[in-house]
Amino acid sequence: MQNALSISKHAVWLILMIFLLTGCQQQEQKPVPEQESTPAVNTEDKQPTDSGTGTELNEKEPKEAKGKTFLATVVKVVDGDTVKIKMDNGQEETVRLLLIDTPETVHPSKPVQPYGKEASQFAKKLMPAGSHIEVEPGIGERDKYGRLLAYFYVNGESVNKKLLENGLARVAYVYAPNTKYIDEFRELQEQARQKELGIWSLENYATAQGFDDSSASTVAEADEAISESSSCEIKGNINSRGEKIYHVPSGQYYGITKPEEMFCTEAEAEEAGFRKSQR
Repeated sequence: MQNALSISKHAVWLILMIFLLTGCQQQEQKPVPEQESTPAVNTEDKQPTDSGTGTELNEKEPKEAKGKTFLATVVKVVDGDTVKIKMDNGQEETVRLLLIDTPETVHPSKPVQPYGKEASQFAKKLMPAGSHIEVEPGIGERDKYGRLLAYFYVNGESVNKKLLENGLARVAYVYAPNTKYIDEFRELQEQARQKELGIWSLENYATAQGFDDSSASTVAEADEAISESSSCEIKGNINSRGEKIYHVPSGQYYGITKPEEMFCTEAEAEEAGFRKSQR
């Protein structure tokens, strides 16, 4: 009887020892999966592609997303910042590029200014007649002269920006609400100024008020521009009925005609859709 009780006590102690050892092993193993899961969670949190809010993605995003655009055909580049286009419905419009200003080439009361020809030629190379462009209209769309206000894109690239970054335009005519890209435009202008590109290569030429070609450093360029533009005397005018008429210096109404556009030859005027005045 005593032997049986002794055996039972040993069995109970053995069961208790096994239970205690099993419990200790489980407690020792609990932290292991927690340690493995912690870095996995942190790694997923750092992935920018899943949430779209990672730092790397934000740096690649444009400062201002391009707005709604429509396609148009280039009829003619008037000068660096003014372009004639044809809409899908066949209607022609004159468009002024927003937030920039290029030196004059066709102004009725001003001579051709330094870098005006370069800006015009650059725009013509980007947007040759007959080519297709994207037009992003501004808010309010038109200026006081009835011209459309817009940003242009060629092959997805901003024409406005390209003129600025090549030193062929200055930031100008900044009027709310059409200030969408103003910060980026000013950055591009400053970069061109520091590199002394184009208009920024002439001291005191490009100013906040416009282009000052009266300074000593631009006299030679201005004189050359005037001599080259002396033959552009044909005045293009649009009357109250919308008729496009050009006037030559010998015409009866030439002196009192205020031109919307100047032409060097009659063929150039007719190509732009103007007919010769009958007087």
